[in-house]
Order: sequence, then structure tokens, then C-alpha cells
Amino acid sequence: MAMKATPVQKKADPGARLSPSFNNAVANLSPAYFALVMATGILAIACQLLKIPVLPKVLLAINLVAYGGIWMLTILRALYHPQRFFGDFCSHQRGAGFFTTVAATAVLGTQLVVQMNLVAAAYALWWFALALWLVLIYAVFTAFTVRREKPAFEDGINGGWLTAVVATQSLVVLGCNVLPMTGGDTEAAMLALVLLWLAGGMLYIWMISLIFYRYTFFRFHPQDLTPPYWINMGAMAISTLAGALLVRIAGDSPLLTSLLPFLKGFTLFFWATATWWIPMLVILGVWRYVYHKVPLTYDPLYWGAVFPLAMYTTATFQLGKVFSLPFLFIIPQLFVGLALTAWLLTFLGLVLTLTFGLKRRVKDRVSQSPILQVKLN
Repeated sequence: MAMKATPVQKKADPGARLSPSFNNAVANLSPAYFALVMATGILAIACQLLKIPVLPKVLLAINLVAYGGIWMLTILRALYHPQRFFGDFCSHQRGAGFFTTVAATAVLGTQLVVQMNLVAAAYALWWFALALWLVLIYAVFTAFTVRREKPAFEDGINGGWLTAVVATQSLVVLGCNVLPMTGGDTEAAMLALVLLWLAGGMLYIWMISLIFYRYTFFRFHPQDLTPPYWINMGAMAISTLAGALLVRIAGDSPLLTSLLPFLKGFTLFFWATATWWIPMLVILGVWRYVYHKVPLTYDPLYWGAVFPLAMYTTATFQLGKVFSLPFLFIIPQLFVGLALTAWLLTFLGLVLTLTFGLKRRVKDRVSQSPILQVKLN
């Protein structure tokens, strides 16, 4: 007796609950999108330090919305597209972008304490950022290590890897602003911050060696010079800021006082390295956009280029203040204008992208609804 074949039921796509265009945006969300929060937050702090009115509060409001919104989209991506989400951990091109969650959390916490004096909220964000860092620093690099099929060296390494350094140093920056005010074992806290600062510096040395090797010994196409290469400078800028803040609070800690010459020397070393990178990156940018005429279109990775400009502004201001070098203050006054311009252009690109995306969603709904089509006709 012939038996009827049971039809195989297709597994339902969880993303089908979302509109097609929104589902596609969630599926393709870059893990590095938290760089928007990093860039906006450190720019707000720079404006606060330079006593620019109104802007710090506006940027803080934008950042609070952006931080919550990007977390919501990230969670939706993990729920509706888990294969893509967890697959990014193993991706040499995209995996390092997850470190922006740590840096964004710490930068927002720094905003809250510097701009609003919300020490308790900032302290909670420090612990949250530390927990994220502990998970990601080992999860991402373990995934890179045990992956069977790995990309060619020139395709795998890029400046985005240095967000691991930025994430590490962002914990030091926020910690210097909140840990001395929260009680507890101050010396243990200071030791932890120094160790994180040094670990971040060591990570930079490892990674920049690979990146510089890729620069000089492999063919470099204009398309290869992606915006995250600006983090070559940004990672050293935040290391400078972290070092300057350690020097600032050294008087309250016997441990830091004993390390003061070392802290000052390495802080200047970090600042010199960040400063060296700026002309190099400008020259390469001209080579990419002017000589080779690569089109300048919005990409979320451009927030990774805005962040270093704002961070260099803040770091140089704090360096000049802590080291009593007032002639350095002319640099932040120049760079804050560059950082603001870069932020505005990138934010405009984001707004236009979202506007066009909203229009596509409306068209999708119209095309799927005969009733709406009749009404429009």
C-alpha cells in the first residue's frame, strides 16, 4: 500500500514578524554601530571642557536615545538573526566591532558624571562595561583563534581591531572619574586602573605591528582604507586621556604617586604616537578620495573616524591641563571644529539614510496591502 509523503514544513523565519526593510536593516546591523555613541559622547565632553554652550546637553540627549536605540536593534538582531549575530564573533572583519559596546557604555558613563554629576549611574555603567569587556575580550579573540577557515592576512586585519584597545582604555577613563568617589579600597581600584591602562597599551603594540606590516608589505587598494583605520590614532588618543587622568588623581594614591614619572612618560609617548598618525591618515585619505575618487557615501563605520578626532581634542586638552602646558590648548580649539564638522556630516548621512529607509518601508506596506493601493489610486 502506497503511503503519502508527509510535506516537510519549513522552519518559520522569526524575522518575518518585522517589515521586510526593517528586518533587512536589523539583519545587516553592524556590530560597530555603537561607535555613534562613542563619537557623540566624547564630542559632548570636549565641548563641555571647552565651555561651548548648549551643545553638550544636546549631544547628551542624542546619545541617550542612540544608546538605547542601538541596544534595542542589537537585541532584536540576536533574537531574530542569531546565526548572523553570533557568526560575527568569528568574523575577522566584523568581530572587533563588538568592542564598541564596551567603549560606548563607558563613554556614556563618563558623560553622566562629567556633565550631570550622576556618580551612581556612572558607577553602575562602569561595572556593566567591565562585564562586557571581560566577556568580549576573550570570546572574540578565542573565536578568531579556533576558527578553522581563516581569511588571508591582508583581508582579515584592519584598524577596527584597535577598538579592543579603545574599549580597555575607556574603562580607565570612566574609572578615574568615578572610582575615587565611590569609597571602597582605593588602592586596589587604582592598581586595577593602572593594569588596564598598561594592558591596553600592550594590545596596541601587538595590533599596530600587524596593521603596519599589512600597510607596508601587502598591496593596499583605495577600498581597503576603510574609516576604522582612523582608530590607529584614536586608540592612542584615548590612551593619552586615560594616562592624563591617572596623573590627575595620583595625589590621592601612594601607588600612583610612586609611578608618577612612569605614568607621565608613557602618557607623552601615547600622545606623540597619536599626533604622528594624523598627517599619515590625512595623506592616505587624500589618496583614497581625491586621487582615486572613491565616492564618499554614508557608512556606519564613519563614526569610527569621527570618534578619534573628538578624542584627540579631549585628550590634548587634558594633557595640557594636567602637565601645565597651556600652549597645547590651541590644538583642542582647532580640532573641536574639525570634530564637530565630521560629526554633523556623518549625522546628516545617517538622517538621510533613515529617511530613505522609511520611504522604502512605506512602499513595502503599500505593495503588500491591496486596500492601500486602491486608496492611493
